[in-house]
Amino acid sequence: MQQKNKKNSKSRGSPPGRLRIVAGKWRNRVLPVVDVPGLRPTAERIRETLFNWLAPTIDGARCLDLFAGTGALGIEAMSRGAAAVEFVENSRVAAQALRDSIEALEAPNAAVRQVDAVGYLGGEPTERFDVVFLDPPFATDQSGELCRLLASRGWLAKGGHVYLEQDSRQRVPDLPDGWEMLKEKVTGKVRYSLIRSR
Repeated sequence: MQQKNKKNSKSRGSPPGRLRIVAGKWRNRVLPVVDVPGLRPTAERIRETLFNWLAPTIDGARCLDLFAGTGALGIEAMSRGAAAVEFVENSRVAAQALRDSIEALEAPNAAVRQVDAVGYLGGEPTERFDVVFLDPPFATDQSGELCRLLASRGWLAKGGHVYLEQDSRQRVPDLPDGWEMLKEKVTGKVRYSLIRSR
């Protein structure tokens, strides 16, 4: 199961066990968060910052939400105009809860894959994505390997963006050739970065 270390999951406007969509067509919609150990949505203030960064590119984007968990990032992307999102989540319970949320939203062009993210990236890409959300379990520190797989297997469209979320104590991994850091910020115990491929 793709679990994340417990972090402060209390985000402004959302009680524990609930996910509030920050902006877009589903603004302020609240979705349940299934009780799976270690599962938590990315905090609202971090999502606000991330999608401010992505504002010029998210409309019409094709997105991949790896280690999707609650689906907070991919659902927020769809709310803000992304054309399609593929969610990858290894936990059967979390994947089913994510399917239920997508059904409740009547979200078009959303697919949930209940598979291991590393194994998924090791396969042949069926398409190239404009934005990849990468939020692996903090304890595993898989970020470098995942970035290498994204680059070497051809998952990113030209000029595609990668959002990387890590424990603030971890350093950003060495980036693949042709990738550049655009933004980086630390909020509490979370380091988050926006990276672009050329």
